[in-house]
Amino acid sequence: MEQLAKKPTDLDKYVFLHTIQDSDETLFFAILTTHTEKVMPFVYTPTVGEACQKWGEIYRHTPRGLYISINDAGSIDSILDNHPHQDVKVIVVTDGERILGLGDLGVNGMGIPIGKLALYTACAGIHPEQTLPVHLDVGTNTEGLLKSPYYMGLRQKRDRTQAYVDLVKEFFAACQKKYGRNVLIQFEDFGNTNAFRLLEDHQKTATTFNDDIQGTASVVLAGIISSLGMTKKARVADHRFVFLGAGEAGVGIADLIAIAVRHETGCTLEEARAKIWLVDSKGLVSNARPDKLADHKLHYAHAPPPSHANPSSGNALLDAIKSIQPTGIIVVSAQGQTFTKEICEEMARINEKPLIFALSNPTSKSECTATQAYEWTNGAAVFASGSPFDPVTLKDGRRFVPGQGNNAYIFPGLGLGAVACDATSVLDDDMYVAASALAAQVTPEDLASGCAYPPLSDIRNVSLHIAAAVAENMVKSGRALSKPKRGESYVDMCRRSVYTPKY
Repeated sequence: MEQLAKKPTDLDKYVFLHTIQDSDETLFFAILTTHTEKVMPFVYTPTVGEACQKWGEIYRHTPRGLYISINDAGSIDSILDNHPHQDVKVIVVTDGERILGLGDLGVNGMGIPIGKLALYTACAGIHPEQTLPVHLDVGTNTEGLLKSPYYMGLRQKRDRTQAYVDLVKEFFAACQKKYGRNVLIQFEDFGNTNAFRLLEDHQKTATTFNDDIQGTASVVLAGIISSLGMTKKARVADHRFVFLGAGEAGVGIADLIAIAVRHETGCTLEEARAKIWLVDSKGLVSNARPDKLADHKLHYAHAPPPSHANPSSGNALLDAIKSIQPTGIIVVSAQGQTFTKEICEEMARINEKPLIFALSNPTSKSECTATQAYEWTNGAAVFASGSPFDPVTLKDGRRFVPGQGNNAYIFPGLGLGAVACDATSVLDDDMYVAASALAAQVTPEDLASGCAYPPLSDIRNVSLHIAAAVAENMVKSGRALSKPKRGESYVDMCRRSVYTPKY
């Protein structure tokens, strides 16, 4: 840890830690489990974004995970046979098209599955030998990478033909044949063009989920539930939301919020969705738009409010806030500094305690900083971000601890629960259960500091209780092959699957 502290840049710290992982995996995970809050920013967001951008330059020539190209079609079975670990329980797979908020990075996106699986181990105790990072290399449309001497992937434009769909299908079949029907496969950072379709294609026949669509939704919903007391709302249904960003993350969050409202009120999903509005690059998503909307936006294409007939500010989000009067704004736009001072001030004007969730990663893409959110609302905001921010002290001495809506609060515990009970599927209802379990672990002390999430230093205990809640939901709904032993709690059942590095 002393050596780590002396490294001059965050990227140097990333390389240092992963060099330790290459040579002594037990030590690497001992560091992560002992100093989780301190080192997570160097292992995952925000530093992993820069690591992916420079992947070929920092590559250490130590094999980790599998790079499967579209030229390997027909051979995935034998490729899996060559991997040294045969008892794989959790796989994270990407095709590199939408890496964080950075776009199409091709095989440079391999840093994301590697980082996610490190968190599966550090945060929930999935044994590292039971994890497998995979990159499906089908090319990249980023010219700079295709011309870079450091780029290690296929030097071709991204394949969008049936061959791509067939490759993913073969990959799923090979993984289930090799590791069992209930191996957990997490989709990670697929582009909007494919993310929803691939999830729909495989959700009924595999134990799979998309972390960008579902995991992000779960951690955001948890923050909304835990902050109900701060916002003086009795239920999620008492909120009204405007989203900036109508891609997979934004629509995934909106869908899970609607499910929560349905749970609370017994209303239909259509009625629940009426409380949620989306703003995309062309303005407010509504049924009055002349352009053809993507399928995943159609559920939120409401009739525009009369006051929105003549938007005048030139800022689509600000116009939507003025006409819809939301209690919360949630942004996954991947556009830095899109929360202006005027937007935050307007939210504080119409709400005593507005929810302001700026969730894009890495930090450079955050829609506003914690300091801006608190200063521009005079401390009224209930703020959460995707990347970590330090506590903020205002001029009058009030101190706030911003919550980090990090998916690491959800996917490791969810994965542990699925592994512990040998789940046969992962559904949106599991995400709702995980969100509720996370929110239940936020203490009055956390809320008093303005934080809607528990401290990352307690993440292993948090993940264990999320795992127990999810496993119980899976068992009771008939989607699990294993259940607790006689007299055993779900917490104890999940604890049996936890790996703790001994060093």
